[in-house]
Amino acid sequence: MLIGLLGKPSSGKSTFFKAATLAEVEISARPFTTLKATEGEGYVKVNCVDKEFNVKCNPRYGFCIEHKRFVPVRLMDVPGLVEGAHEGKGMGNQFLDSLNEADALIHIVDISGSTDENGNPVEKLSHDPEKDIKFLENELDQWYLRILKKGWEKFSRGVAQANLDVKKALAKQLSGLRVDEEIAQDSIKNLNLNHNPVKWSNEELLKLARELRKRTKPIIIAANKIDVEGARFNFERLKKKYEMIGCSAEVELALREAAKHELIKYVPGEDYFEIVKEKENKLSFDKKNALNFIEEFLEENKSTGVQEILNKIVFEKLKYIAVFPGGVNNLKDSQGRVIPDCFLLEEKSTALDFAYKVHKDLGDNFVKAINVRDKRPVGKEYKLKNRDVIEIVARK
Repeated sequence: MLIGLLGKPSSGKSTFFKAATLAEVEISARPFTTLKATEGEGYVKVNCVDKEFNVKCNPRYGFCIEHKRFVPVRLMDVPGLVEGAHEGKGMGNQFLDSLNEADALIHIVDISGSTDENGNPVEKLSHDPEKDIKFLENELDQWYLRILKKGWEKFSRGVAQANLDVKKALAKQLSGLRVDEEIAQDSIKNLNLNHNPVKWSNEELLKLARELRKRTKPIIIAANKIDVEGARFNFERLKKKYEMIGCSAEVELALREAAKHELIKYVPGEDYFEIVKEKENKLSFDKKNALNFIEEFLEENKSTGVQEILNKIVFEKLKYIAVFPGGVNNLKDSQGRVIPDCFLLEEKSTALDFAYKVHKDLGDNFVKAINVRDKRPVGKEYKLKNRDVIEIVARK
């Protein structure tokens, strides 16, 4: 799974990326600090099952804090996009093409209105963030249209002359964008397009590109810099029209850095933190003031929003579930690690899908699965539920 972070320059993408991954990336107020797409490991948060079994887990990947399991997902920080990106302005077409593999997108918007359309600093609230939302949606639609129209004349004539099933042909043509037959058929039907693609106008092709983009690249708007005075005015105005979550990547980064240096205890996504008593007297005046500001921010906003955004994109937009492998009589692996793994699978995945996710041999030699909670045997078609704990029994 790959989630792309995108937006105009200086919107806070790299700060969001670093807060989510703690990767070492350059952060600057000047535009075009990020010059190439950067990948890192972020995490979604799941209530761990270890507490139910009265054990303490030892994750192989990710980590667990206070029975909150953090499961890794891939994030990509795409360099800032400007108007005309799909035409190559600011190397935008190259940056957009790097999103081909992305399953979903997070659009980082400077909700404080303190940067103009090119990412240059301006007085807060002087730039309308809605312009950034509309500009990026248009760039994504035009990017999809460019891909759609590549060789379109030859493709559409071939479909018409051979009397091919247009949905199958379109799905094959755009498989790189994760367009399948169901998506193609629904899009054609919703737009009431002619069965002959030769007759589709440029306007209809743009509408089709937009429809396909929405279906294959679900997006959430991260209303960043919500901590800036006055930013909530813009947020309250725009959340009525767009799906967005307010966040402060800068506050989240400060919390994670402080926790990394063991100055505080903090569970990402929670509305509180604790200063480590042994370090309290060693904190500088500036750090104490910063932590006081963060404490007030969390009391008002309930979280920084960063973790909420990651969880929403994975569990609600992409409809993934978390499943734990385990044994009825033994929750340890061969190296003694307790509940070491947690896998993310698509909604409606079966026990057999899970077996293959764990190991190909388990899928090839599948006999049955066991729901560890109630020790009930289930077959290969059993539909998994979020936070299931499953044992796979296979032929030896």
